[in-house]
Amino acid sequence: MTLLEVRDLTVTFPTPRGPLDAVRSLDLDLEPGGALGIVGESGSGKSMTSLAIMGLLPRAARRTGSVRLTGQDLATLSEAELRRVRGDRVAMVFQDPLSSLNPYYTVGLQIEEAYRAHRPGTTRRVARRVAVEALERVHIRDAARRVHHYPHQFSGGMRQRVMIAMALCTEPELLIADEPTTALDVTVQAQILDLLQEIRRETGTGLVLITHDLAVVSEVTEHLVVMKDGRCVERGTVEQVFTDPRHPYTRALLAAVPRIDDEIGELRAVRATDPTTDPTTDGARA
Repeated sequence: MTLLEVRDLTVTFPTPRGPLDAVRSLDLDLEPGGALGIVGESGSGKSMTSLAIMGLLPRAARRTGSVRLTGQDLATLSEAELRRVRGDRVAMVFQDPLSSLNPYYTVGLQIEEAYRAHRPGTTRRVARRVAVEALERVHIRDAARRVHHYPHQFSGGMRQRVMIAMALCTEPELLIADEPTTALDVTVQAQILDLLQEIRRETGTGLVLITHDLAVVSEVTEHLVVMKDGRCVERGTVEQVFTDPRHPYTRALLAAVPRIDDEIGELRAVRATDPTTDPTTDGARA
């Protein structure tokens, strides 16, 4: 059975100039344990897609189409039923862990409360054990001590690990990661990506990774959807899209990625300084 099946998803906002489609007629599929990358520039609709899947759209937004999790259409659920799905069967990791974590509570308490919200009747002692185990799973050393620390006592990479631990404490079927490495330096980014890969292998959790960084999706996902102006303009395996991009926008995105086999950027430097060169056309041909 397909884990996630999105059909004809459209998200519309009212504006003074009339309705605006932030996402238009989008289809997605993800098998259990699979990894799907959604890539595009800011405003392409990729983050709005994740909010639509989670049922977290602003009140002004209107969603049509279907979002099915193991065959169950989430659009038909009441708000109470949807809350039970969120954080339990589907979890999300946002790009800014500092704003997602409450600075007034220890990270351990926040993981405990997230777990107890979906496991009614769980004692605080059991929830504390789950919190420690969750931190250990994401390789935070001395987890039994660090559960008592506050978010500001962790680095940016460690806070992101805490958010991943919180998302995984209920053992969800689907994890949505929205730009999880954007605010991190390159070394820490690699560690977080390795962690997501390890979690997939060990738990079988399906992953939807949303990013503007093609290098990130090439490391973590098997299938890729490229979005522009709310629409999917290209889809396929990562290998297919990277080696034989069909859409000019995809080719332009790939052309913008620095390559180790460039001649020390000489050709790009010439193009950048030559006023007769049309970079848009050149990028589309690359």
